[in-house]
Amino acid sequence: MSQLLDSEENTPLLKDDTCRDDSQGQEYKNRWRSIRVMYFTMFLSSVGFTIVITSLWPYLQKIDASASASFLGWVVAAYSLGQMLASPLFGLWSNYRPSKEPLVCSLFVNISANVYYSYVYLPTTENKFHMLMARAFVGFGAGNVAVVRSYVAGATSLKERTSAMANMSACQALGFILGPALQAGLSFVGETGFSVEIIDLQFNMYTAPALLAAVFGVINVLLVTLVLREHRVDDHGRHIPAINDVSEDRMEVSPDTVEANDRVAVLVSNVLFFVIMFIFAVFETISTPLSMDMFAWTRKDAVLYNGIIISCIGLESILVFIIVKMVSNRIGDRPVLLAGLAIIFCGFFILLPWGNQYPVIQWAAASNYSFAPTPASNYSFAPTPASNQSFEATGCPAEQTWCQYVPAIHLAQYITSDVLIGVGYPACNVMSYTLYSKIIGPKPQGVYMGWLTASGSGARTLGPVFVSQVYTHLGPRWAFSLICGMVLGAIVLLGALYHRLIAFSVRHGRILEQ
Repeated sequence: MSQLLDSEENTPLLKDDTCRDDSQGQEYKNRWRSIRVMYFTMFLSSVGFTIVITSLWPYLQKIDASASASFLGWVVAAYSLGQMLASPLFGLWSNYRPSKEPLVCSLFVNISANVYYSYVYLPTTENKFHMLMARAFVGFGAGNVAVVRSYVAGATSLKERTSAMANMSACQALGFILGPALQAGLSFVGETGFSVEIIDLQFNMYTAPALLAAVFGVINVLLVTLVLREHRVDDHGRHIPAINDVSEDRMEVSPDTVEANDRVAVLVSNVLFFVIMFIFAVFETISTPLSMDMFAWTRKDAVLYNGIIISCIGLESILVFIIVKMVSNRIGDRPVLLAGLAIIFCGFFILLPWGNQYPVIQWAAASNYSFAPTPASNYSFAPTPASNQSFEATGCPAEQTWCQYVPAIHLAQYITSDVLIGVGYPACNVMSYTLYSKIIGPKPQGVYMGWLTASGSGARTLGPVFVSQVYTHLGPRWAFSLICGMVLGAIVLLGALYHRLIAFSVRHGRILEQ
C-alpha cells in the first residue's frame, strides 16, 4: 500500500484517522465534523435505495396487476439510471461551487421523489409507470454520492484516505442494514394499514418506508445547511484553498504533472467498479423473485425474510469494513480487492442449481398450462383452492418454462451465497473507489467521482434489466453462470494491470510504496 514516510494510522471505525500536532485545532475539528455530515449523506443515499427494495415487487403487483417480473427490472434500474445522469452534473457543479449547493438541491429532489412514491397508487391507470418515474427521481437525488466521495477525497490526506473511505462505506452499510430492517419492521403495519384522509394518503407497509426516507432527507438538509463547511487538504494533510483555488499551495505538484494521472488506470478502475456494482445489482434485484419462486414464499414473507437476510448482510459488512481497514494497512488495497472478487465468484458459483429436486409450480399459472410429461415424483404443485379468491398463488410460475427442468436452489445455498457475497462485495466496493481517488491525485475530483458514480449507476441500471430478462426466460443457471464469467473477467483484468493501479503520489515518487 502507498504510505507516507511516517507510520500508518490504526484507528477505530468512525474515529478521526490521525494523531497530528494540530489535531486539537478548530480547523481540524471542523474538517472532521463536515466529513461526518458527508458520512450521514452517504447513509441516507443507501437507506433511500434499500428501504423499499424488498417491497418493490409486491407493491408493484398490488398497484398494477399488469406489471411483470421484467418490468421490475426496469423499476429497480430507474433509480440507478437517474443517479447515472445526475452524478456527473453534481460532480461538475461541486468542482466550481461549494459542495453545499448541489447537496441541498439533490436532497430536495430526493425528498419530493419519496413523497411521490408514496402516492403512486392514486392514479387509476398506468400506476407502474408512476412508480418507475418516482424511483428515477429518487435516484437522481442520489447523484449527490459523487459530491460526497469527491469532498471526502479532497478533505483527507493520502494517509487518512483508506480509513475515511472505509468509514463512509460503513455508513453506507448501516443504511443498507437499517433500510431493509425498517421495511421488515413496517411490514407489520400490513398491506392495508390505515388512511390519512386529509392528505389522501394510505399509510401501509409499502408507503411508510418512503415517507420515513423523506424525513431523513429533511434532517440531512438541516445538517448540510448548518454544519457543513468547505475543507481541502493535500496528500500530506496540509490545508489548501477550497473550490478549485489550489495553485498557490500545490507546491509538490508541478504543472506538467497536474494532468498526468494514469488514464489507463482510471479507465480500468471504472470498469472494475462497474463489474462490482453490476453483480451486486443482480443479487439485490433477484433476491425477492428468486426466493418467491424457489421457496414458495408469499409477498409478505419475501419482504420480511429478505429484509432480515439483507440486514444481516449489512451487519456482516460492518465487520468486513473494520477488517479491511486493518488488512489494507498491512498488505495494501489491491490484494484486498483481488480477494474480494474471488469470494464473490465463490458466492455466485454456490448459487448455481443442482440436484434432481424441482421448484414448486405455482398453481394459478399451472392450472391452464400444458407441458410435456416428465417424472412426476420430481415435481410438486401448490394446492389449488376451489373458491378462495383472496388466496395468493405461490411457487414458480409455470409460464417460466425453466421451472420444469432447472433444479431448485436450496435455502442453504441461498444463505451461504448471501454470506459470501456479504464478505466480498463490501471489500471490493471500498477498495475500488479508494484506489480510484488515489490514482486521480490532488486535483478536484468532482467530475472524476461523477464518472465513477455514473459507472456504478450504469451497472445498477443494466444489471437488473439484463438479469431479469435472462432469469425470467432462461432461469437461474444461465443468469448466475454469466455472472461468474463476468467476475472471472474482472479478476483477469485486475491481474493484468495490477502494477498500474497505484496512487498518483507513488507514481510520481513523492510517497514510497511498501
